[in-house]
Amino acid sequence: MVREESGGRTSIAFAARAGVAALAVLAVLAACSSGSTDGSVSDTKPAGRSGTAPSTTTTSAPPTSTTTAPPYEGWVDPASSGQPYGKIVDGLITFRGNPTRSYYGKGPVPKAPKVLWTHPDSGGMCGESSVGNETKTWCGSGWTGEPAVFVRDGRTWVAFGAYDKDIHFLDAANGEEILGGFAMGDIIKGSVTQDPDGLPLLYSGSRADFHILAEDRPDGQPADLWSMSSTDVSPTKWNSDWDSSPLVLDDYLFEGGENGQWYVIKLNRHKGPDGLIAVDPQVQFHAPAWDDQLLADLAGSGVRQNDVSVENSLAISGNTVFFANSGGLVQGWDISGVKEGRDPTRVFRFWTGDDTDASIVIDDEGMLYVASERERASSHARSDEVGQLVKLDPHKPDDPLVWSIKDPPSDPPSGGCEEAACYGIWGTPAISDGVVYAATNHGRFFGASMATGEILWEKELPSPTWQSPVVVDDTLIMGDCNGVLHAYDVSDPDADPPERWTVALSGCIESTPAVFDGKIFVGARGGSFYAIGDA
Repeated sequence: MVREESGGRTSIAFAARAGVAALAVLAVLAACSSGSTDGSVSDTKPAGRSGTAPSTTTTSAPPTSTTTAPPYEGWVDPASSGQPYGKIVDGLITFRGNPTRSYYGKGPVPKAPKVLWTHPDSGGMCGESSVGNETKTWCGSGWTGEPAVFVRDGRTWVAFGAYDKDIHFLDAANGEEILGGFAMGDIIKGSVTQDPDGLPLLYSGSRADFHILAEDRPDGQPADLWSMSSTDVSPTKWNSDWDSSPLVLDDYLFEGGENGQWYVIKLNRHKGPDGLIAVDPQVQFHAPAWDDQLLADLAGSGVRQNDVSVENSLAISGNTVFFANSGGLVQGWDISGVKEGRDPTRVFRFWTGDDTDASIVIDDEGMLYVASERERASSHARSDEVGQLVKLDPHKPDDPLVWSIKDPPSDPPSGGCEEAACYGIWGTPAISDGVVYAATNHGRFFGASMATGEILWEKELPSPTWQSPVVVDDTLIMGDCNGVLHAYDVSDPDADPPERWTVALSGCIESTPAVFDGKIFVGARGGSFYAIGDA
């Protein structure tokens, strides 16, 4: 089913909260998952400065509610911003950790780290891939490339996709393979998602197709349960990449494609007659992520006029799914009726003027933090007006802009740019303790007030800086393109943070690190994947 909205800017009120019928999902979990309770999000409001997202906790398991308040009646409790992805899986299981893309891992953070192991032991993870008529060799892992780290039966797994075109499943303790690699057909740029309900399922796309993999087969190999091509739906624009890291909630999968479409898929997870995990996915809804107004606004971009791909990972707060596309269209869709068979409807629309490939981050008040690139000559007037890092209030759809930060701060260049010379932000911002952290393509790394947008401090790092910043235990972690991973002390959130330590890796660090139980896991463009920790 497809619903295409009109091209005008909508002023429909922000989606209302609605009840969620979760009994069917709980039955599936009872049948498929041992030892799990439910998939609800904690209703405890996170700690932190008033009106801001909290610092990430270092508890050994997701927190449990200590109040008698009724469960949140909706898809994602806004108060869960900054918290783990539910109560069932102990881990960091999707890009930026949870449905609001605001959870960065679990400490402790290493204090004097070194490389503990690398994968592979020798050589590098490399593969050839083509863009248009150009074929080149890609090595290691890149944007966004965050691994999933999770505990299963007392063993910590690390799963990630790489430029050798494989999904890898490693033991966090020593880097040994738990399962054999799964060939995805082309390079994997995005971040994998592990099932949040404890089921042995992994969800990921590549430059070829989107796949659902099973991790419970007796032969020790991942099994391909289902795949989807970018051409299975229409209309489409741009290409076949799947950079978006999907969300799975109550047996529904939410995903965006670089074909310009976004999807709601009913997974129908269950155990087969052989006792192994199975799925029967049905595409319940899909719709174009562009409209006629956007194509008109992008006129003059040449072939880029059709670049309306969804490269960022969808975010959900309340009953609204938020995402943007490479044409700069930020949108919110009401999903409150999905379980009753009603199609989502668009309730929020905002145009940044340029590629918006970083994922939208949502705080506990439902505010959106949106980072954009600055490279299209045809829409510089709009991107100059809006800025490259903005805070939006979706409760005020007619006038949502709260504040903006421009990059560069003044005298922006005229005309288009090559990728290495472009301005703006590729990495997804981080929010913690009242501060939003972001890094630009040119190596400008800064912290700004979440409340006002005031820049609190700035640093310069070797560019391009595409990694998404990570904050755990008052430690800010950021990689540069010389292959150096930096850690900064942000215990005083308003101060220019001093550096705590650095670790040198091989190749530009574009991938986002995962922090979990005293280790940091990250890939780099030199060809290797690393586990970093105290000796």
